[in-house]
Amino acid sequence: MQDVPEVPTPAWRAARKPARAPRKPPVTAEAIVDAALEIVDTEGLEALSMRGVAQRLDTGAATLYAHVQNKDELLELVLDRVNGEVRLPPPDPDRWQEQLRDAARQIRDIYAAHNDLAKASFGKVPTLPNSLTAIEAMLALLKAGNLPDKVASWAADLLALYTTSAAFEQGLLSLEEKRNPGATAEYFRQLGEFFHALPPERFPTLTGMLASMVEGDGDERFDFGVDVITLGLRAYADRMLAAESESESESESESESETDTADGSAT
Repeated sequence: MQDVPEVPTPAWRAARKPARAPRKPPVTAEAIVDAALEIVDTEGLEALSMRGVAQRLDTGAATLYAHVQNKDELLELVLDRVNGEVRLPPPDPDRWQEQLRDAARQIRDIYAAHNDLAKASFGKVPTLPNSLTAIEAMLALLKAGNLPDKVASWAADLLALYTTSAAFEQGLLSLEEKRNPGATAEYFRQLGEFFHALPPERFPTLTGMLASMVEGDGDERFDFGVDVITLGLRAYADRMLAAESESESESESESESETDTADGSAT
């Protein structure tokens, strides 16, 4: 079969331009946070860098600074994104302690799902919308327990520290398991052997309590901590209110005594 000769292109017809490569989506603050969270979710918090985010977005680091000042601000935005996952119920005065336990567990699980991200929350005061919304909801749950403002506000800080610390530990173990499957279980197995090998004559209390020390799973231990906090809050608040009431009664008695003395002097 003979080759068919090609027909030449007339000179008056413009040559077709080659198709352009598809344009990259624009870099936005939301895209930057998405990329940062993906890095944390896959590699952990220590792997997060402005350069790494830029590479993931196929752009230069300078482009990021048009939307985010630095890594600290980026972390604040990432934390606010994660806090946006928190969904707390309307406060119920009859169930406030149970609601606090559920809320604390929810926050712990949300943070732990993002590896060791909880570490970034330490020493930070939340100021962005999602974070403030979560704080507002937590304070409302605490106030449903009829706690004084001081007790409720300090308790919110205490619960935040407890839940994020637990989330950090859980997320850290999860990250290590992803990197080295089976390593965590092996570590705890060896740890158990170590404690059981301790001389009881030197550590009588510790060795005598080993069974209790390793009893219960993570959820049981976490709930125990929240219950200790909430029960302690109720007891502390009651004692505080009783002390204030006693102080007011003493002040009234002193005032009445002074009035009686003044009346007696006048007569």
